[in-house]
Amino acid sequence: MSPTVLLADDEPLVRTGLRALLEQQGIPVVGEAADGAEVLPAVRRTRPDVVLMDVRMPGTDGIEATRRLLGSLDDPPKVLVVTTFDNDDYVHEALLAGASGFLLKRARKEEIAHAVRTVAAGESLLFPEAIRRLVTARPPGGRYARAAKALTRREAEVLRLVARGLSNQDIATELVISLETVKTHVGNVFGKLGAANRSHAVVIAYESGVVRPGHLAGQ
Repeated sequence: MSPTVLLADDEPLVRTGLRALLEQQGIPVVGEAADGAEVLPAVRRTRPDVVLMDVRMPGTDGIEATRRLLGSLDDPPKVLVVTTFDNDDYVHEALLAGASGFLLKRARKEEIAHAVRTVAAGESLLFPEAIRRLVTARPPGGRYARAAKALTRREAEVLRLVARGLSNQDIATELVISLETVKTHVGNVFGKLGAANRSHAVVIAYESGVVRPGHLAGQ
């Protein structure tokens, strides 16, 4: 069964284009919002699996709309932020707010459909290089340093592998441990960092200094 989508963008032509593109790929669009303030009521009405969220909207932007969604609903939809620039500060803040990933507006229709299906299945849309570019201008430490210090050596090691884009199964193979053990470590990492998903955890990893640009294991 295909996931359902709600489109949040202040430009009607963009919404029309995305609707046509997704429906061509067999993904139904169940609602639209022209402003971030409209997103939560629209989600409550239509119960989509995924929200394609423009981060730059007048009034309430996509970052605040993402926070409201994840903070107000017991079972919120996944959020994919849509942007023009892959080094957008808005994207960085949206990932910290709990978005599962981001897409460029110039992405091909197949890429957009794949992204929607990926996050709807409960996986994060993780682009390690893109996330690295988002955070390289920010000095490590700051608001997440204390939380990162609570990680055990093994949990920090697992987080670095997540930052390389490895799946749980890949991490299990790399560390020669069971998949269930990896899942336990990942869950502990999320809990200690307050991370909503893998993308969120990776941004925190860079911001806290657990992962440093250019010094990931295996690179």
